[in-house]
Amino acid sequence: MVDTVTVRAEDGTGRLDRWFKRHYPALGHGRLEKLLRTGQIRVDGKRARAGDHIAPGQAIRVPPLPIEQAEERPRATPRVRSQDAAMLQGAVLYRDDWAIVIDKPAGLAVQGGTKAERHLDGMLDALRFDSDERPRLVHRLDRDTSGVLLLARSAVAASFFTRAFRDKRTRKIYWAVVAGVPKIRQGRIDLSLVKRGGSGGGERVYADDQEGKHAVTYYRVLDQAGDRAAWLALMPVTGRTHQLRAHCAALGTPILGDGKYGGAAAHLPGSAGPQQLQLQARSLEIPSPGGGSLRVTAPLPAHMKETWRFFGFDSDVQDPFAELDEVE
Repeated sequence: MVDTVTVRAEDGTGRLDRWFKRHYPALGHGRLEKLLRTGQIRVDGKRARAGDHIAPGQAIRVPPLPIEQAEERPRATPRVRSQDAAMLQGAVLYRDDWAIVIDKPAGLAVQGGTKAERHLDGMLDALRFDSDERPRLVHRLDRDTSGVLLLARSAVAASFFTRAFRDKRTRKIYWAVVAGVPKIRQGRIDLSLVKRGGSGGGERVYADDQEGKHAVTYYRVLDQAGDRAAWLALMPVTGRTHQLRAHCAALGTPILGDGKYGGAAAHLPGSAGPQQLQLQARSLEIPSPGGGSLRVTAPLPAHMKETWRFFGFDSDVQDPFAELDEVE
């Protein structure tokens, strides 16, 4: 029997395939993909893909399935180690009724995976504070990228922030140190990206204007150390996986410490120079469900402070893209 299921408020926002994994754990991914391809599963009456994002209130058409409802089984609440809870609470940059903004440390994965047993998503109970709801992720940072990360404190806030990201009503600025200096000191990188398996295993993002996804980044050189390295401000308009890393490599100036995209060129010779990924989510501006805008800036992490000292950069810089009121 075909059923229509409404996404509940407590489900929050997220990918369609993850919603099915949570509510229909007996349904394998291959079977799910086939049902989606043949149009047997639909969202609000329209065909959908596994990676599509859904939100509370949307209607999902569910055909007859080998159902084993996840909610019928007791869900174990992951225990957060006291040292992890203290670390996360100490990383809070901003908190109100709608949002929590943390300064994510480099090396901490945002979500779990085959190589990430310890991750932020598994620790979010430490950031409930006085709320009955568990905070929700609304965007991502790479494991080795530090800086501003926004969490929604409720399903309503998560839906609002997700729409703001999707509609490009945010202003995200990153700082990076790259190997070499871009020939043009300020510009726009409009280069489509596609994800493929890498020659050494795992996935990488490649430039491909034929089948890639549209990706745009604004950049500006803020300082340089001769022709060895440059400090860039980066403002992504789109939010593709590894977009900034791939775009900087495409400029011929890979981010220092990024061996995945820069190879040997991303590491300074000898042991004196910086070796860790030199990329920080410096600031975020986004509309707030409570009205107005939320603006948060993260301090430089310790490993990037060392890089600033190493090259003699001055980190006192205001908005480097102030003249760009509308970027798309």
